Amino acid sequence: MPNTNVSARPLWQRMLIRRLKFLAIVVVVLGVLLGGSYLFAPQWLFRADIAREAMAAHLEKKSVPAGDTRWSYYEGGEGPTIVLLHGFADSKEVWLEMAKQLTPHFHLVIPDLPGWGESSRDMAASYNIDAQAARLQSFVQTLGLGRFLLVGHSMGGAIAGTYAAEHPEHVGELALLDAFGLKFKENAFARETLAGKDPFVFSDRAGFWRSADLVFDTRPSIPGRFVDVLVARNVKDHAFIAKVFNELLEPSQYLAVQNRLDKLTMPVLGLWCKDDKIIDISALDSLRNGLAHAPAISTSTLNGCGHMPELEKPEETARILTAFALSH
Repeated sequence: MPNTNVSARPLWQRMLIRRLKFLAIVVVVLGVLLGGSYLFAPQWLFRADIAREAMAAHLEKKSVPAGDTRWSYYEGGEGPTIVLLHGFADSKEVWLEMAKQLTPHFHLVIPDLPGWGESSRDMAASYNIDAQAARLQSFVQTLGLGRFLLVGHSMGGAIAGTYAAEHPEHVGELALLDAFGLKFKENAFARETLAGKDPFVFSDRAGFWRSADLVFDTRPSIPGRFVDVLVARNVKDHAFIAKVFNELLEPSQYLAVQNRLDKLTMPVLGLWCKDDKIIDISALDSLRNGLAHAPAISTSTLNGCGHMPELEKPEETARILTAFALSH
């Protein structure tokens, strides 16, 4: 009787049951594969998640040789050009969440700075602020970017400010986000770094979270095995991180923007997280008070973030950048 009932079912029902069984098998297999990848090869899932974010932001990953570097970068969107520079021990992926808000209105170029992320490095070369600004000019010329809004976060802010002072013909507007390179009230971070302690080097999950607690107002939600991927990358880069960290301890480097404020002749935006434990918000006063020749000066502060406005407040940061870009 059971076999007779099954064979008596309409063809569409039998086909539907077969498809549902097939889909159930696919779901189980995918679950096993994803679970196995998360446990034993989390870097695959990590890269896949980054690719998903880049696609959602309508960005394409590209590479180009320029100067002494093969640059890896994202590019996408239409409209006026914005170039985004990441900070110390970071990479172009830090901008992906914010980029979703910008690509509908702007053409974005987001590089891995030389030596960082997927861009090439030479351990015998210098990667201080001046050297990176010079490399940036090679990149800009190779891509034929013309004039653009240059945005720099942290160390990227020091590079952006230095580049803008040396190449005002390319920088229509300059935006500095919690930027390195300005005078600020001495804090615990400054005291520790000047004493030679680098909080951005870590070798385990505990070290990662100590670093995260320094730069974030609220701990981000990151799966444990993804944290392990970030730890492994940091360990691989220990020698390079230490090299650049030591280069940036020179006064000419941690005052790179301060010493060039009178050379900035374009509209300038300073955007800071109010509770930044890395670069104290007093740096915003140094920026504002030192801009003798900027035709327009804008400042904004954000609550509820630490040192990473592009990650903790991506929508608000994008809105401020958009308003600044469209007002000049």
